[in-house]
Parts: sequence; structure tokens; C-alpha cells
Amino acid sequence: MISYIFFIILLALAAFFAIKISIADFRRRIIPDAYLFPLMLIGLTLISFYSFPIGIQTATIGAIFGYIMAVITGLAFEKATNCTQSPIGMGDIKLIGVGGLWLGTNGLALALIIACIIGTIWSKNHKQKFIPFAPFFLFGGFLSFIINLFLL
Repeated sequence: MISYIFFIILLALAAFFAIKISIADFRRRIIPDAYLFPLMLIGLTLISFYSFPIGIQTATIGAIFGYIMAVITGLAFEKATNCTQSPIGMGDIKLIGVGGLWLGTNGLALALIIACIIGTIWSKNHKQKFIPFAPFFLFGGFLSFIINLFLL
């Protein structure tokens, strides 16, 4: 019984930190580590003790893949556009790594596709060059989490 209560508390805390990350990125275009690292620790706790939502091997591969993929994508865009500032910030890179930890490689791919589609639609409607990626990625991650949990 106590195990289930602790599990629900951890999920509620993860939702709280995800909302705080979204608000911070939307308002200030920065993802504070004070919200990001607890989200990572909660994911590690859930995976280690509950094997939820995925196993530890899949989570490790997803986190490494997400982080490396985001770094390579950011560097490629920076070189291709000759920008002085990378279009993908370090907070976004760390968030994608944490997303890989929570979702694994398959869930991460789905979350990124959803986030990119919704972010593109939002930027076209608001005519903005730079968009806060965290709210769209967390929404895509939540949808991917639900899809992987209940449908697959």
C-alpha cells in the first residue's frame, strides 16, 4: 500500500516539475536545472524500483541516444545556418536526454515528431523565429507516454 502511495506521489511530482519547466521555458526561454534534475531523478527512481514505464536497459539507451542526437542536431543547425547562437539550447538537449530516459528510443522518437509538428504549427501562427521547445516536447512526451502505456 505504501509503495502505491509513493508511486503516485512520484508521478504527481513529475507532473509538477514538467509544468514548471514548460512555464519557465515559455516565459524566459530557459530550462532551469532545478526543475530538470528532479524530473530525471524521479524517472530513474520509477525505472529502478518499479520498472515503470520501461526497463532500465531501454531507459539508458534512450537517454544516451536522446542526448547525443540532440547535440548532433544542434551542432548541425548551428553550422548550416552560420549562427553565433545555437538554435537548440543546452536545456533543450538535457530535456531530450531526460525524455529518452522516461520514454526509451521509440517513445522519444514519437515525442519529438509530435513536438516538432505542434511547434511548427505554433510558430507559423505566431510568426516567430525562435520558439520555446520544452512545452511542445513535454506535451509530445506525455502523449507518447500514454500511447506506449495503453496502446502498445
